Amino acid sequence: MIEFTNVTKSYSVGTHALRGVTMQIEDGEFAFLVGPSGSGKSTIIKLITGELKPTSGTVHVNGYSLERIRKREVPYLRRTVGVVFQDFRLIETKTVYDNVAFAMRAIGARTREIRERVPYILELVGLETKSRRHPTELSGGEQQRLAIARALVNNPSTIIADEPTGNLDPARSYEIMTLLQEINNLGTTMLVVTHERDLVERFSKRVIAINEGVVVHDGMDGYYRL
Repeated sequence: MIEFTNVTKSYSVGTHALRGVTMQIEDGEFAFLVGPSGSGKSTIIKLITGELKPTSGTVHVNGYSLERIRKREVPYLRRTVGVVFQDFRLIETKTVYDNVAFAMRAIGARTREIRERVPYILELVGLETKSRRHPTELSGGEQQRLAIARALVNNPSTIIADEPTGNLDPARSYEIMTLLQEINNLGTTMLVVTHERDLVERFSKRVIAINEGVVVHDGMDGYYRL
């Protein structure tokens, strides 16, 4: 579960990124986080992943208290949270299989576990026939599917997708959102950060809208008109 209670975040340059944010995302939920550039969305992501600590208030993510988390605990927190980025961040010199396996090796998984888990995840995202290809040989949509596979392979309870369709055409964007919905249906909590109004309106999910560091809408009743 992700829980923010009266969270503020100020930077040393004087920017007040968040101003009393309170929200709760339950286990297994699917939610969109929307808002204009500079509204505080990126700060929320960095708080969830332990990259930042709140200036005040409390942040709880999957059993960890982020305002007082110890440095040595952060890697364990991050094993529970998979992140998908807009720019994919794939290793071009590694194959599709090895890009996914690399994420497992990074947490000390055994070779047998890797051999069992990676093919299953590649099949889940529809890349089982591309395992020996390199990222540069894939389409944009396939590269994003690979990025999702890498985020998913260590079985996190939560996935944060940060503008996952920002570099894709509308048809590929819909495919990626459908895949994220299917992953959510398997029990993974999903938080999708996006600017794409059409996608938000097409998928009937909870929408959390933030503007100038304040939550201005939170509900299932449509996209808040910023």
